[in-house]
Amino acid sequence: MHNPPPSPDAPVADAPNDNWVDRYAPAFARPYLRLSRADRPIGTWLLLLPCWWGLTLAIIFDQTPRWGDLWIFIGCALGAFLMRGAGCTWNDITDRNFDSQVARTRSRPIPSGQVSVRGAVSWMVLQALAAALILFTFNRAAISLGVLSLLLVAIYPFAKRFTWWPQAFLGLAFNWGALLVWTAHTGSLQSPAVLLYFSGIAWTLFYDTIYAHQDTEDDALIGVKSTARLFGDNTSQWLRRFLAASVGLMGLAVVFSAMPNASVLALVIALGGPWAMGWHMAWQLRGLDIHNPAKCHQLFLANRDTGMIPLLFYAVALLV
Repeated sequence: MHNPPPSPDAPVADAPNDNWVDRYAPAFARPYLRLSRADRPIGTWLLLLPCWWGLTLAIIFDQTPRWGDLWIFIGCALGAFLMRGAGCTWNDITDRNFDSQVARTRSRPIPSGQVSVRGAVSWMVLQALAAALILFTFNRAAISLGVLSLLLVAIYPFAKRFTWWPQAFLGLAFNWGALLVWTAHTGSLQSPAVLLYFSGIAWTLFYDTIYAHQDTEDDALIGVKSTARLFGDNTSQWLRRFLAASVGLMGLAVVFSAMPNASVLALVIALGGPWAMGWHMAWQLRGLDIHNPAKCHQLFLANRDTGMIPLLFYAVALLV
């Protein structure tokens, strides 16, 4: 006797109960939007915020805001949504056999049978092409960086198979926007953007290690590697190191961005960004319980606010 096909209305297990996809999207579109994680916007925020950091610090750097920056700001938001969706689709295509063995992920569209692999590939290409149309409105140097980032996106899903540090590969991919958007504004890549990029990588190691602690038992059973499994009970010590690296490198990025042309007041205000971000990360550490998946998920979601904090300081610094 054959089981009935999964309903397109069957939600993903770890999606918020009140997400807009399950409530408002047409039934035929829901499996594809779930494949893009549109029902869980946190990933889009984590990809987008380093882009906006890069844009605001680039304007502080050369003190030359342009009308084109408004399009860069909007284009980043659209591009982050599309490329996060394409990346998640690629991740689910490559991980479909793993996902079917993990309680939290077996309800995803491919392992649950709601979307075929061929359909997922077509959906991934469509999202990537739409993102490319946005990228091609930027300058040539930024376009080149955007194309280069596809290599990192392609490698990331396989990292958990060959290294204990797949979170580092995620950081390399997710923070690339800091380099790209700085270059889209200034026309070239400079040291503050590189420092900001490495700060973002340390931040990703922080939040994605917390996230990975939700799946350590299943990951151990199926042989998937992660920093959560690598660090184990020493996770808090490692997270403190990532906190210090992220705050320190971002502070240097601010100094090198502001020193050429910005006022002392703007520098002081902008430096408040990494300082306040560090306190928010410290708050997460105080509440961390690596043996409580629900708490790990809650703290992971809090990193939208973590990344928003320095952006607010940079925006104020632009006004003085």
